[in-house]
Amino acid sequence: MDSASARGKVAPDLSSVTPLKDPRSWDGPSTAVVADDVVRAVEAGTPQLPTTVRDAQGTKVTVTDTSRILALDIYGTLSRTVFELGQGPKLVGRDISTQFPEASGLPLVTHNGHELNAESILALDPTVVLTDTSLGPWDVILQLRDSGIPVVVTDSERSLDNVDEITEQVAAALGVPDAGARLTARVATQLARTRAEIAAVAPTDDGRKLRTMFLYARGASGVYYMFGEGSGADSLIDALGLYDVAAEIGWKGSKPITDEAIVAAQPDVILMMTKGLESVGGVDKLLDRFPALAATPAGQHRRVVDMADAEILGYGPITPQVLNALAVAVYAPGAIAEGTK
Repeated sequence: MDSASARGKVAPDLSSVTPLKDPRSWDGPSTAVVADDVVRAVEAGTPQLPTTVRDAQGTKVTVTDTSRILALDIYGTLSRTVFELGQGPKLVGRDISTQFPEASGLPLVTHNGHELNAESILALDPTVVLTDTSLGPWDVILQLRDSGIPVVVTDSERSLDNVDEITEQVAAALGVPDAGARLTARVATQLARTRAEIAAVAPTDDGRKLRTMFLYARGASGVYYMFGEGSGADSLIDALGLYDVAAEIGWKGSKPITDEAIVAAQPDVILMMTKGLESVGGVDKLLDRFPALAATPAGQHRRVVDMADAEILGYGPITPQVLNALAVAVYAPGAIAEGTK
């Protein structure tokens, strides 16, 4: 499956590499791969059940049994959080984005990509379902509730600002708030260390920061979106010490990219999901598809940094490792260079 060992050479710790004197001087793409994606569960303790929570939509939900859990969202963040909270053995199924090795053997309950399948879910007889609004159709959630299954809807936003909040929401719904506190403390410590290491190599002056654009692509469907303010990409770009060109041009949310936006953005670096880059046939085919992009500094240097779809914007327990891998790919790509894509 999508383990670090299966995806190629991993990124070393940022503090152990020598960054480029000028990050703009690098030619060629890089793939960011976390060095360690193994689940390290905190001590869970006995769940405190029943527990009643008010979810992100304001719905009051009582959970009496966590022996059969489903945790479903577009990035696999919720299932990873369940595992890190020490509740992984109770998961009975997974979404397509849950690809870390410990969960890879679980049956899929999403079809056609990210579409919830009521029949597959009900067949697993879950005692609680954790989800958000990133998957659909919503009628499936209503059907699950009508069948008597407690469904807890967590926050759908993904950014560095709410990693703790989502962890605490999951922990509260599963009756393990103490485990939630331990996990948030661990991630916060790791994040602080990683961000300090990034700050040590990233330019502080906006004029010297790498102009960065996040491009979402699905070539077979002709889908090409630039992610802007509120998409989660803005939080990532900021955390990496990069300059968010989407903010400069007032690009909010996610919208189809245009030549005008590309010309205005003039990126030095393009961030992408790995499968998105693969779907367009790699960097050269991407630049053929968008001559305006080929004319930018990023295009001229073929400076594309990609990362696994389930990691790059997932935000959760492995966010520190994700930031480290991306920072190495941006500031010290020679440490993980594997040739061209």
